Amino acid sequence: MTDADVNIEKLVQHKTVLAIMGPTASGKTSLALRLAQQWPIEIISVDSALIYKGMDIGTAKPSHAERQQVPHHLIDLIDPTQSYSAADFVTDAKRLVSEILERGRLPVLVGGTMMYFHALQQGMADLPSADPGIRVRLQQQYEQDPQALHQQLKNCDPQAAERIHYNDPQRLIRALEVYEITGEPLSRLQAQQASVNWNVNLLKVGLIPASRERLHLQIQLRLEAMYQQGFLDEVRNLFARPDLHADLPSIRSVGYRQAWCYLNAEYDQTTFEQKALIATRQLAKRQLTWLRKEQGLLTLDPFELSTEQQAKLVGLYLQKNTNL
Repeated sequence: MTDADVNIEKLVQHKTVLAIMGPTASGKTSLALRLAQQWPIEIISVDSALIYKGMDIGTAKPSHAERQQVPHHLIDLIDPTQSYSAADFVTDAKRLVSEILERGRLPVLVGGTMMYFHALQQGMADLPSADPGIRVRLQQQYEQDPQALHQQLKNCDPQAAERIHYNDPQRLIRALEVYEITGEPLSRLQAQQASVNWNVNLLKVGLIPASRERLHLQIQLRLEAMYQQGFLDEVRNLFARPDLHADLPSIRSVGYRQAWCYLNAEYDQTTFEQKALIATRQLAKRQLTWLRKEQGLLTLDPFELSTEQQAKLVGLYLQKNTNL
């Protein structure tokens, strides 16, 4: 197969959008950059941590050199004090897709925040705004006994409890908050959500490793590289800011939360590194659980195929769908 076999002009005419999904450390960015060498694409980040300015090392943010190779969107979008929801992402992503297609280029969604992918494809439920009082109380209960709080969710919303782990405080607290405000289970409200009126041809690629051990090793190697690059110094700069605190969504990001607790003298550096590794593995597990439910996915094993081989298979996939 040659690069010319993929007719980008025709894909653009058919409003084709490519999505590259995968767990953390699976090589999504490497594949996207390889595709950018072959075709005129623009990358839309689907990552709830890359949106924050000043959080570069711990998020494995593409370098400035990489961002000069190909346009990237939804990176360095807001300050860590600010919030950004899945609904915000849907609005921004749909706008960007339209603009990129108008420029005659292929939009490529790249990331591992599966809630964003889900919202883009399935729509957003009409959920209530956050209630600070309820949220603070639930956060305190979570810190005292996460499993007891998870049992509360099992009692009121068994479906949500099945897919939300007790180690996922943000989603656990939100599910209970919604139930307290509305009296309705979050799973029921989400099932009633309106379908997305989004007329695109979405082609999805999932980087799903067959070997969990190899993914765990890659996660460990990435974390070690982050430490060498100065991750703790990056978090120290955030920790020194009086307007940032541990309960912000930005600081609750995997790795940052554990580093914050270490800098707050809650445990030593060895414990911090162990907790960061465990939390990152748990994140990858949740991402893979979401991914395995995705329909119509071209599945590639990033540890059995080189980036070059992956790119060729993606090219064949695009070629096959050019005339659909």
